[in-house]
Amino acid sequence: MNTRSLVVVEGTCPESRARQRRDPVGGSIHRAIDAGFRIGRRVRIGRVCGSVIGYNIASSGRFGGASYPLLVETEFGIAKCSMTEVCPA
Repeated sequence: MNTRSLVVVEGTCPESRARQRRDPVGGSIHRAIDAGFRIGRRVRIGRVCGSVIGYNIASSGRFGGASYPLLVETEFGIAKCSMTEVCPA
């Protein structure tokens, strides 16, 4: 897998809660982060170990980000997951 260096910039937005109501995908991602599912977090999907590698920003389709906000990399590939499908490893 190719790797890239990323820079994370922390920011604040006075309207963040109002934006979450208008943006269900963003709200789901923020709830996942608040629940501790940050990038790099080791998780399990059933018995399969993996780690959170990103967030699903898709606003349409069968596996949209509002319902499946987590991208988890496992030995079998990358999966879009809901917070109810994963648990901390």
